[in-house]
Amino acid sequence: MAALPGATPQLEARLTEGLRAVEARLRTEVDHDDPFIAEASAHLLSSGKRFRPILTLLAAELGDGFGPDVEAAATAIELTHLASLYHDDVMDEAEMRRSVVSANATYGNSTAILIGDLLFGTASRLLADLGAEAVRIQAETFVRLCSGQIRDDHDCPEGADPEQYYLGVLADKTGVLIATAARYGAMFSGCDEQTCSVVEAYGERLGVAFQLADDILDISSDASGKAPGTDLREGVDTLPVIYVKASTDPADAELQGLLAQDLRQDDVAHARALELLRAHPALDRARDYTRRVSQEAQDLLAPLGDGDAVQALRALAASVVDRDL
Repeated sequence: MAALPGATPQLEARLTEGLRAVEARLRTEVDHDDPFIAEASAHLLSSGKRFRPILTLLAAELGDGFGPDVEAAATAIELTHLASLYHDDVMDEAEMRRSVVSANATYGNSTAILIGDLLFGTASRLLADLGAEAVRIQAETFVRLCSGQIRDDHDCPEGADPEQYYLGVLADKTGVLIATAARYGAMFSGCDEQTCSVVEAYGERLGVAFQLADDILDISSDASGKAPGTDLREGVDTLPVIYVKASTDPADAELQGLLAQDLRQDDVAHARALELLRAHPALDRARDYTRRVSQEAQDLLAPLGDGDAVQALRALAASVVDRDL
């Protein structure tokens, strides 16, 4: 496990030990009697950062710490995340995921979709052993996750506020699963309902900040894990683009004209749009907003005191927006 910002050596050691157990459980759960299904299910398993299960383990430190139920919940969260990636790549017609050939490019769309479904089912089976409340939370999380993905695949409806629409999509497609990861950690380590609610709210704001930062890095960085300006090329209106489109400054006419075009096949126009967007004040404005969301997440933790786990949770929220923004 990479060093966790703000974690004491003792806390980091406990998290590392817990993550090893989760990692082993993940490999057990994706295994299958059929070698092809086992191979396809494990296709993306080795390349993730385990952000969500680490958060589950960290939230568990607010209660009794790591145990069998926390292990099962953290495993189910990561399986749900992995399943969503299989579906995402089919929707996006992606060729690469986490520096490896995507599952849909390797096995075909039908298999990728079915493997995603299989992983969702496996996560649900694990949670069923944890009780009806865990299953209810997972179901509600899944509904919001799918709703966010559906809305992300469509333009903002006429008459709706583009910024609020975009932020709502982020809360659903990214924030909700991170919120559930945090809630499960507190819930299955014996925390009271107030603590569970606090870390759940924290997790959602953390997730939104995480996705905002990723969207900014797609514009500003050549080291974001995918080709720069991928969202721009695909016509996805992230926060900096929304700000530019709403501008009434005549100096933005060229960039606004480029953003109105289909940039998927026009490399010259895409490069020019990316150049202008990188130099535009909208990018700094989006960075400032992202840092505010991160601070909101940190502020939500105030009722939980200032113990080692809370300090690490605060540092985690700060770190997700401190990635070369």
